Amino acid sequence: MKIVLASANKGKIAEFEKLMPNDEVIAFSEILGKIEIDEDQDSFKGNAIKKARTIYDLLIQKGLNDVIVISDDSGITVPALNNEPGIYSARYAGLNASDKDNNKKLIENLNKQNLEKTPAFYTACIAIIYKNETYTVHGWMHGNVINKELGEGGFGYDPMFIPNGFDKTLGELGYEAKKDFSHRTKALNLAKKVLDVIL
Repeated sequence: MKIVLASANKGKIAEFEKLMPNDEVIAFSEILGKIEIDEDQDSFKGNAIKKARTIYDLLIQKGLNDVIVISDDSGITVPALNNEPGIYSARYAGLNASDKDNNKKLIENLNKQNLEKTPAFYTACIAIIYKNETYTVHGWMHGNVINKELGEGGFGYDPMFIPNGFDKTLGELGYEAKKDFSHRTKALNLAKKVLDVIL
């Protein structure tokens, strides 16, 4: 199955490729070149749909009709920080912020509240567009966020997040552990069920 991923995030693309080893996962940029999609919706679902729809419509214009587009919008939410960073996770420290920049800002905001450790959760929404029909699924991963980075694994906020049932961050646990219970894995398992029905 050939799937066009509506993402330019190298970490996400690598994760999807590992999670879907039997499918051909292609980044949209390989077909369409570089495109900036303004993530201006007020929910993970809204942003996921907008990204998928934008790429799907452009592929249709190119005559690629029998195509599946999958997009993902995800992030971390910290209830004690007024649910920040939420949908702004990738740009928490500003547009084009690096993972380090975003983590630094989250650490600063935790320290302002004297929070060494506090509950947090990851959300992933996956949108699928096939034959002009749109489907969405969600996955969540709960745990705690800490005010420092531990471990070199994963990407994004992984070095700051300790999932429930563990005493190490995702950065320390590494991909092999994370893939079994991550928010994206849960959402992708549901997405596979959708694909099984619609294909």
